[in-house]
This record gives sequence, structure tokens and C-alpha cells, in this order.
Amino acid sequence: MELLRKILKDKFVKIAFWVLVTLYVLIFFADFVAPYSNHYSNREKSYAPPSVVYTIDSEGKFSMPYTYNYVREYEPSMMQTIYKQDRTQKYYIKLFVKGEKYKFLGIIPSDRHLFGVDKGGELYLLGTDINGRDVFSRLLFGGRISMTIGFLALFIVFPIGLLYGGVAGYCGGIVDMLMMRFAEAVMAIPSFYLLIILAAILPSGMTSIQRFCLITVILALIGWAGFARVVRGMVLSIKKEDYIQAEKTLGASNARIILKHILPQTTSYVIIAMTLSVPSYILAESGLSFLGLGIQQPDASWGNMLKEAQEYTNILYRPWLLSPGFLIFLAVLSFNLLGDAVRDFLDPKSRTR
Repeated sequence: MELLRKILKDKFVKIAFWVLVTLYVLIFFADFVAPYSNHYSNREKSYAPPSVVYTIDSEGKFSMPYTYNYVREYEPSMMQTIYKQDRTQKYYIKLFVKGEKYKFLGIIPSDRHLFGVDKGGELYLLGTDINGRDVFSRLLFGGRISMTIGFLALFIVFPIGLLYGGVAGYCGGIVDMLMMRFAEAVMAIPSFYLLIILAAILPSGMTSIQRFCLITVILALIGWAGFARVVRGMVLSIKKEDYIQAEKTLGASNARIILKHILPQTTSYVIIAMTLSVPSYILAESGLSFLGLGIQQPDASWGNMLKEAQEYTNILYRPWLLSPGFLIFLAVLSFNLLGDAVRDFLDPKSRTR
């Protein structure tokens, strides 16, 4: 808590921290917060604009928030389909309404949602996509993949990097040389192109969960080498300390010295590296999904949702489809700000005055 209190002294870091907390709370409770399920679709409302929420009635008085349904019409003069509000019926926005059934955390059955409208009403806070799916709801479900893939990859990268770099630095000599040459060979592989190749050859019949796990493993197996090299350099200097020599004199095994005395000294760097590595994994997953090689439709991730916004007409006339890109930018920026603050606190030498 002391670390968190000191880090959050900077107002920009504090904003970044609470942005990340808000995002993770929303995606954790996505089933409850989202007005629609991940697979909801209404083809008749393809590319419907965001619902307009009103708080003042026709008489100019304050009212409970309400909205109108959209009606799709063809406009001959514009030669395109447009949406107009059906003002014959108001639909009031309420809290804790009944909606589509779901299982909270995959266990607890429920049909209550944080907010929604009266029966027969439609509420699209950020409009819909080409298949008539609610963009706001899919952002929450897609965030579960985009915002967690980084941490899952770190659980593979850091144990491998720590052990590999620790052993190489502690053993030295020919062992160190061979291990580092292999690590450098891994680092020399163009990571993004390798990801594209590996993702492209994955079997087409795989589920999104299986594909998600494999992409996580692929990202991890590419990213450990650079981390191992830094750990190896730190171990080379730590193993010369007097207390390490004393442990050797007392007959401690090499495994005990590495695990109990050397690797714990790298904790500060590990924390810094973890915080700064998460954004790169978020961007890698988003890039793969944007190219159609990551998470596949109908499952959502911010990357494959953003793919729909690459069309020129969508950028001009349907800007709400760019919302996944804004969330990617917001999450990456927040992680970078938080990572810089952690680095400045744990490594005072890097602090700029």
C-alpha cells in the first residue's frame, strides 16, 4: 500500500490507475453491466447509430431518462438507408432490469442487468455493427480478451526468463555463452511476422478460446529472450557479492543460491518489466485480431471489432465503430504511465529531476 500511495502522488498516474481499475471492473462484471449478451444480434438494426438519451420531456420538464427506438428507412435522394426515431413511444431507462439470461462467472444464473429499457425498447449506447450487435456490450466482452492476454503471457515469460537468465549468469563460461547465443537467435526472429505465420497455420476449426490460448503461448515464447538477457546481466554482478560467496563457503547448493538469494534481488526490475510489457501484448493481440488471424467472429476482441472501422465510409458516417481503438489507446497509455511511475519509484537512478 505504501508503494501504491507514493506512486499515485502524480495526478496523471492516479488518473491512469483509476482508468485501469474501472476498465477491469467493467470487464469482470461484463455480463451484468452490458445490456445485451456477447452474441446478441438484430439484423434489422445494422449500423444503427447510438441511441439518444433524453432527460427533458416535451413540456420542458425534467424526466426520467428515456429514449426512442430507431426505424430504418430508405432515402431515395441519398440512395442509402437511414434511421429515424419513432417518437410515438418512449422507453424509459431503468436500473437492474430483466434481460437476457446469463451465468455470472459461468456459475450463478441470472437475468438482471445494470441498466436497460422497458420491454420492446432498444438501447444502443454506442450504436451497432454490421450484424446489428450492440457495440457497447461487445466492448466489455472483448475487453476480457484484450486486457487479460498480457498478464497470461507474463505468467509464461517471466518464470522462463528468470530461470534461464539466472542459470546463464550464475554458471558463466561455456554454459553462459551457449545459452545467450540461443537467446539472441530467438531475439533475431521478426516477432510480428512470426506471429502472423503461426496464427495463419492454426487449424480453422479451433474455438476462439483455444486460439486465444495458443496466441498467448506464442507471444510468451517469443518475448522471454530479451528479459532473460537483462536478468543474466544482473546476476553476473550479484553473484560477486560477499554474501553469495559466504553461502558458497557454507556449502549451499547452486539451486538454493539462485532461487533464494540471487533471483529475489531482481524483484524491482521484474515488477518494472511486467508493468511495461503488458501494453505490447495488448497491441500484439489487437494487431493479430485486426488482421483476422487472432480471435475470430462472432467472439469479440478489441482488435477484430476495430477491423470493421477500416472502411472509409465507416470512418466518415459511423465513427462509433472506432471506439475499440480509443480503448486500446487508453489502456496502453495508462499502463505506460503506471509503468513509468513504478520504474521511477523502484529505480531512483532513472528519475529525471
